[in-house]
Amino acid sequence: MGSWRCSARPLLLQQAGSDATTSSAAEVAEVCFRQALAVARDQQARSLELRAAMSLSRLWHRLGQRQRGNEVLAPICGWFADRIDTVDLREARALLAAWA
Repeated sequence: MGSWRCSARPLLLQQAGSDATTSSAAEVAEVCFRQALAVARDQQARSLELRAAMSLSRLWHRLGQRQRGNEVLAPICGWFADRIDTVDLREARALLAAWA
């Protein structure tokens, strides 16, 4: 059986970024979301990476940087097989479809 070495850090960073977006601190939010994405990648935690990418993508869309938002989210959605159906993955695919 493999070992699990996933910490809550990506989730904490994502929450910090979400809190920052509500107070219009876009730069702080972007830093938190990018860090969450990087930590999730280092931990090979695909689901956490997807969540961080959705948050960063939404932020960039709100800031008018739609292409950047799509570019960060689309490849991560592509990693998951079509037969995988989680709430986060459905939401991510719906965002990409809506932004197309």
